[in-house]
Amino acid sequence: MAQIEKKVGLLRKSSGSKKPLKEKVVLMYDEIFAKEDPSKTNPRFWDELFLMKVNLEYLEAKLESLDGEELMKIKDNINSLFQHCIQALGADHQIRVVNSLQTLCALIRGVHQKNKPTSGFDIINMLMGFDKAELRMKNLMESLDVLLCGEGSENLKSLCLKLLLCLVTVTDNISQNTILEYVMINSIFEAMLQILSNPPSRREHGYDCVVLLALLVNYRKYESVNPYIVKLSIVDDENTLNGMGLVIACALFEYNTQYRDKEEENQTGFFSALTNMVGSMFIADADEKISVQTNEAILLALYEAVHLNRNFITVLAQSHPEMGLVTVPISPSPTTPTTPLGTTPPSSDVMSPTELPLDADVQTSNLLITFLKYSSIVMQDTKEHRLNSGKLCLIILTCIAEDQYANAFLHDDNMNFRVNLHRMPMRHRKKAADKNIPCRPLVCAVLDLMVEFMVTHMMKEFPMDLYTRCIQIVHKLLCYQKKCRVRLHYTWRELWSALINLLKFLLSNETVLLAKYNIFTLILMVVNLFNMFITYGDTFLPTPSSYDELYYEIIRMHQVFDNLYSMVLRLSTNAGQWKEPSSKVTHALVNVRAIINHFNPKIESYAAVNHISQLSEEQVLEVVRSNYDTLTLKLQDGLDQYERYSEQHREAAFFKELARSISINVRKNLAFNTLSQEILLKEFSTIS
Repeated sequence: MAQIEKKVGLLRKSSGSKKPLKEKVVLMYDEIFAKEDPSKTNPRFWDELFLMKVNLEYLEAKLESLDGEELMKIKDNINSLFQHCIQALGADHQIRVVNSLQTLCALIRGVHQKNKPTSGFDIINMLMGFDKAELRMKNLMESLDVLLCGEGSENLKSLCLKLLLCLVTVTDNISQNTILEYVMINSIFEAMLQILSNPPSRREHGYDCVVLLALLVNYRKYESVNPYIVKLSIVDDENTLNGMGLVIACALFEYNTQYRDKEEENQTGFFSALTNMVGSMFIADADEKISVQTNEAILLALYEAVHLNRNFITVLAQSHPEMGLVTVPISPSPTTPTTPLGTTPPSSDVMSPTELPLDADVQTSNLLITFLKYSSIVMQDTKEHRLNSGKLCLIILTCIAEDQYANAFLHDDNMNFRVNLHRMPMRHRKKAADKNIPCRPLVCAVLDLMVEFMVTHMMKEFPMDLYTRCIQIVHKLLCYQKKCRVRLHYTWRELWSALINLLKFLLSNETVLLAKYNIFTLILMVVNLFNMFITYGDTFLPTPSSYDELYYEIIRMHQVFDNLYSMVLRLSTNAGQWKEPSSKVTHALVNVRAIINHFNPKIESYAAVNHISQLSEEQVLEVVRSNYDTLTLKLQDGLDQYERYSEQHREAAFFKELARSISINVRKNLAFNTLSQEILLKEFSTIS
């Protein structure tokens, strides 16, 4: 025994003085990076290569170490490697398929890193050769389609989707990724639909599928006919659409749950005690500490489905008894927002079958409720990374507010829900208890969300664009109510109060805001909302007393409207740049001013006759009710008209930048560990 230990010690000592031996697959890679064709000296070279465990790090590092000129010298070998990878995808032994998929990932990413404007070579030529590119990509896409639609391993399908995500995201701007032209020609759309419509496949691959689809839809969407846009717009299979809705709902629900857990964590212990002790001094800080990755990729997928496919609107209201059977992508929650525009895809080594129960605070749940809760969280923070999320949430709600069918179920009295929206902590209000939230039509939750945003974002860095979108959404909902004579039982006073306070804020900050924005566009929208209520309120307000309360609020806050009129009158009589936009507001205020000028003298007279120094609300309302007959108002045209949402003309730059940030983050999350072979190798360790 002692002699054996002595020999082992000598062997270790002698081996320590030598360089460690390279593994065989690394030696084979070195042969590929030599100028000679490796199959000339070893005819079985390519067969043997795909039996070896892929060394992703070495392969990518080797490609990265070469400059463009050096890479061009081994172009033929790169072409051969790409070709043999595609051939191996059709192999009987799945271990070869796994290794070829991983090699393709490394090869595509590694070569793309060299594809700089100054490199002097074309990526397609480097990987495939111009003359063979069409055939190679056709074979690749057909092989991936077969693997995704077949009865084979779920892990293998996962790796196919990883390769496709790798292929799509190798460039920051996906529209500059020329390889995607072949992905457009050789569509895998039907394979993705098959995955989304099949519950077992959807549980495993739904997330990657939806992210992939969102990215493909954004490839050169304004420059040419994108077949993925065309095909997505006409999908009418209920199972497929519901499957897509489930995947999106799960991802948003996961975010909501993580945020709620972190919020509860922040509200306990020492920090909570300290906050209570000194009042609300640290409320804002507490909220900022709650950092959970937003998910723009899933939000983009929801937008594209709502925007492109009218049939998907029905999915928004579809209750999800199946939600508990869907796998939620779980990812470690970062302590700091490391990837703020993050898309953390589920991978085989991190996914676990977490149940997604129906919301505890409602009788049932659906995608729209989950989305509204998500929106109420991300819209609170308009700084940095969440700004894009908040804007996209409002764009989605804009599309929903314009849709006739969506409005029908939003306003349906037979579909009542208790929606617990997130509310920003504020000094002057208490947190509402969940059980106090009434069951109401879903449109009430949408209006609550708009009011909540208006009330909580009157700040120095004023989010003008988001406020404009909020007002537009409210206007579109009112247009539907007026058109269909829907008398919604809603606390309209909260909306009126928020709108008046917004006007007050804009007036107080006139100088600062006018240096950055044309605030008269927003002011005109707000005034015209009041004109909608004044002119058509009798057709959609729930009761006559609601109409009385509208007048009461206008009269009570008359000083704000008086100050607004003074400001726009001053600017409209000058020859400056604000003459025309302020003149529009002056004309829009005619009925508001008529109400104030008509009722104020009568209220003062009533107080004088009855010797009352300060009238109660009921006394003011009595004066209003008894003096409607002598009030003269002007009929204003176009109050119930609006310009429909148009992505290409107004939002193209936003979506281009959003797709870019998603592409970057998807690529980051396709790191080596997500392509780990351990599970795959265990599954395919037996080669018959």
